[in-house]
Amino acid sequence: MSYYVIYDGNCNLCVTLVQLLENLDQGKLFAYVPMQDEKTLLHWEIAPEDGEMGMILIDANMPDRRWQGSDAAEEIGRLLPMGNVFVDLYRALPGMKWMGDRFYEQIRDNRYTLFGKRGNTYQSQFCTDGSCPKEVSN
Repeated sequence: MSYYVIYDGNCNLCVTLVQLLENLDQGKLFAYVPMQDEKTLLHWEIAPEDGEMGMILIDANMPDRRWQGSDAAEEIGRLLPMGNVFVDLYRALPGMKWMGDRFYEQIRDNRYTLFGKRGNTYQSQFCTDGSCPKEVSN
């Protein structure tokens, strides 16, 4: 594991995407922390309101190296096998980055309305220390 993915554990879409990434990666490259885990976020000096700007990706080897929002999504894609080919192509197309950023912002800001909110916070089996519960009640 080399990266921490901070995601909204109450967002149906976010959890579905984390579960997809879990299946692809199997904990080899990524560990997952819900934005609702304030204790862990405090360790990285991430305030709860910082999560409002979207998912966060942290380099475990250099914790000051971070991506957020659509930049985090692109970096996750780039790190997946053959993902760099698709991300580089996406970034090379004129206007795509700008459109992708706007699309991400719309989904981020309306995620509960569009996809619903979970009753329990999803906790990945591939968490930072391996001893996390499956779900945390709100």
